[in-house]
Amino acid sequence: MSVKNVGLISLGCAKNLVDSEMILAMFPHDRFAFTTSLENADLIIVNTCGFIESAKRESIDAILGLSPYKGKVVVVGCLAQRYEQELRELIPEADLIVAIKDYGELHLKLRDLLGEDDVMPMNPLRRVRSTESFSAYLRISEGCNNFCSFCAIPFIRGRFVSRPFDEILTEARQLKESGVKEVSLISQDTTIYGSDFAGKKLNICDLLRALEEIGFYSIRLLYLYPGEISDELINLIASSKQIAHYFDIPVQCASNKLLRLMRRHCTQEETVELFKKIREKCPDAVLRTTLIAGFSGETIVDQRATLRFLEETRFDHMGCFTYSPEEGTYGATLPHRVREATKQRRANELMALQRKISYQANKARIGETMEGIVLGKGSRPNEYRLRSYWNAPDDIDGGIYFTCPHELQAGDIVKVRITGAFVYDLHGEWIA
Repeated sequence: MSVKNVGLISLGCAKNLVDSEMILAMFPHDRFAFTTSLENADLIIVNTCGFIESAKRESIDAILGLSPYKGKVVVVGCLAQRYEQELRELIPEADLIVAIKDYGELHLKLRDLLGEDDVMPMNPLRRVRSTESFSAYLRISEGCNNFCSFCAIPFIRGRFVSRPFDEILTEARQLKESGVKEVSLISQDTTIYGSDFAGKKLNICDLLRALEEIGFYSIRLLYLYPGEISDELINLIASSKQIAHYFDIPVQCASNKLLRLMRRHCTQEETVELFKKIREKCPDAVLRTTLIAGFSGETIVDQRATLRFLEETRFDHMGCFTYSPEEGTYGATLPHRVREATKQRRANELMALQRKISYQANKARIGETMEGIVLGKGSRPNEYRLRSYWNAPDDIDGGIYFTCPHELQAGDIVKVRITGAFVYDLHGEWIA
């Protein structure tokens, strides 16, 4: 009996990556083998992203780029959810297109396509992890209720649904038993976990306390909505030795006019007070945010408000996107769109300021001792890479590089003294 080769292209965010890992686990190892060599693949799955225009183009290009290969092509993910019928018409080369809403039948559709009865249903407790052996993402909910006017996620992924508490803990224990030392909690809206449970008896703090008992080296929260961060959550993070003192809080901008148009549920003043509170309660907090440049109606006055906000708050890490009007969102109906060249210029201005802030913040860390997990070797002799509470595992933050006179293994936990600083990266030397 021949073994079929399966290749998978996973695009987009970490939440999409978890879906990809669940999809790979549908294929029994005795009947299928995974390959990164697409020319040898009998089946090629493209897990698409449809978040913004550039992500859509990347997904389409990835699908069209498969034409030279002989393998059957299956398109899944956010783009398939949002534009299923259009994709069927525009990309007849795809042998199968399956929307997210139909994932419950994905195994049946794959069985029909491949003529194989062994393909298993998707199961959140069964994944083929693509991250480092010591690291994993742990998804705690699906969907979103915020309906920010720039974001299509609620139309793609649906309304917010918390994952069952006991199921998350079951998966967490499985991860710990498999050697995972750090978990990163992901969701479209991590802060309101449990708000949809009957009686709202469980919340994100209850989940974090239960995860602490499992004994991970590090637990990291990603995607916190600023208007929903409670004092209880800040205090728990600040007092915990396992939960990374790391606050990933996308704020989008600092203009109250634009925040209203974006349908965000907090003001600039409330956001400023939130970050002050975090720093008071958790002085070693690492702050990360994401901004949108050039939202419809944005003026130079709005841009200056965001620049002042950056100067005042001084994030450790920041990313910036130019605004992309997404079909079906309120933002796409707004007048006074900003020219593309102006969007890019403003994004560049925001990032130029952030580079100065990041460099100053990094220089202030010289002499600091950081403990973290060895990721592997660097590009220079005796050089290694480190992840501490300072940098998340999604490659958006800067890197920590350090030298060590003896051999280390990926997954080792070490202490490093920071000896040098760059705009985004840190350099250090092993001390223990």
